[in-house]
Amino acid sequence: MKCICVLAALGALFAVSASAADVAPANAPAFTILHCSHMLDTQSGRLLGVTTVVVEGERVKEVISGRINRAGAIEIELTGTCLPGLIDCHTHLTTAPSKTKNSDKFAWNAADYALRSTVYARRTLLAGFTAVRDLNDRDYNSLALRNAINAGVLSGPRIFTAGPAIGSTGGHVDPTDGYRQDLAGDPGVKQGIINSPEDAWKAVRQHYKAGVDLIKVVASGGVLDESASGENPQLTVTEIKAVVEAAHDYGFTVAAHAHGAEAIRRAVEAGVDSIEHGTFMDEQDMEMMRHHGTWYVPTMSAGEYLAEKAKEPGYYSQQVRDKAEAIGPVMLATAGRAYKAGVKIAFGTDAGVFPHGQNAHEFELMVRAGMPPLFAIQAATTHAAELLKRQDDLGSISPGKYADLIAVPGNPLDDISLLKKVEFVMKAGKVCKQDGKAVLDP
Repeated sequence: MKCICVLAALGALFAVSASAADVAPANAPAFTILHCSHMLDTQSGRLLGVTTVVVEGERVKEVISGRINRAGAIEIELTGTCLPGLIDCHTHLTTAPSKTKNSDKFAWNAADYALRSTVYARRTLLAGFTAVRDLNDRDYNSLALRNAINAGVLSGPRIFTAGPAIGSTGGHVDPTDGYRQDLAGDPGVKQGIINSPEDAWKAVRQHYKAGVDLIKVVASGGVLDESASGENPQLTVTEIKAVVEAAHDYGFTVAAHAHGAEAIRRAVEAGVDSIEHGTFMDEQDMEMMRHHGTWYVPTMSAGEYLAEKAKEPGYYSQQVRDKAEAIGPVMLATAGRAYKAGVKIAFGTDAGVFPHGQNAHEFELMVRAGMPPLFAIQAATTHAAELLKRQDDLGSISPGKYADLIAVPGNPLDDISLLKKVEFVMKAGKVCKQDGKAVLDP
C-alpha cells in the first residue's frame, strides 16, 4: 500500500516534537512514536490511560505506559482513543449496490469491476478497516486488487480473498441465474459451480492454482440472485465436506454462506470454519456451532440495507424484493440470540451489498442486538484475527504485530458510534489518515 510515509512528511503533515539537537545519526533506526491519550487493550479488555506506542518499520516495537520521548523519532499526538486497525471478515470489494447492478453485468468487463474496486478499497481503509476478507468476486478480480495493494501500487486494506464462491448449479452464486436459456449455459468448476464431491475437489484445487487465501462455499440460497429461495439447502453434506477436506488439505479456512437452519447444520457438520449470515439459525444450530467451535459472522448491516431498499419501488426485482423482506429484518434478533447462547462471533458486514466505507455501522447494530461495546470491538480485532489465523500479526496493539492502528475521538466503550468517526489510520507503520484527512499517495 502506498501511504505517504511519515518519515517523508516531516513538518508538512505532523508536529514533530524532537528538537534539532535530538536528531539521531543518519544510520540510527527510524522510529515513529504515537502518543495516545487512551488506548484500548483488546486482549485484556481494558481501556488504558496515556500510552506510548513505538513503531519500527511495519511493526510495533514497544507499548509503554505513560509518555516517553526518543531522540530522532517522529512523534504523533493522538487524542481520544487508540485501537488496533479494524478487521471486516465479510466484504465484496469488487462490487457495490446499484439499481442497475443486474444489467451492468451484461455491459461491464472484468476491468470495469477491477477499476471500481480500487475506489472501494481506499474508502474501506480510510474508514479504519486495515484488513478484510473478500468473500466472492467474478473473474478473481479481488486477487488482482490484493496483489496491487501488497505491491504498493494502490491504497487499501490487507486483503484475504476467497475469489469466486463455490456453489451449485442454479444456486445463489450461479452467475447465470435468471438468464434466458440460450445465454445461461452450464457453468462448471472454473466458475465455482459444483454438483458432486469430485467437482468440489477440483474447484478447490482450481482456487489454489489461482492463488486464493481461503475458500467460501455457498450452502444455502441467498437474496441478491434470481432463484426462488433465500434459505433452501443447496449443497449436500457430502459435497460441503469435500470442499472442506480439500480446502483444509491446502491450509485454507472455509467460510460458509448459509441462511437456512438446515443449510447451517449441514455446513457445521461438514466442518466449515465460519457461518456467514446465519439468518434462520435455531437452537440446534447454535449448540452444534458451540460444540464444533464454528465462528458466526452476522452481517446485520447488509440485512438492514436490503430491507430498506426492498421498500424502494423498482430497486430490486420482485423475486429479490420478496427475499430481502423475509431475510433482512430477522438478522438482528438472530445475532442477539447467538451472542447469548455463547456462539463465537467475528465482525463482518457484507460491504458491497451496502456502500463501502460504512462498515462501522455494524458496531451499532451489534450493540443494538445486545452485545457489549467491548465485545463488538473485540469481534473486529482479536476475534477476527483468530478467525483469520493471523493472531500473531493482527488484532491488538502489541510488540511484534503489524502497526495497524486507528484513533477515534472520545471513548468508543461509552459511544460505539465513534467508530464511524475515525480520525487517524496507520497501516503497517505508514500513516494513511491524519486529523480526519486522507494522506495517501494519489
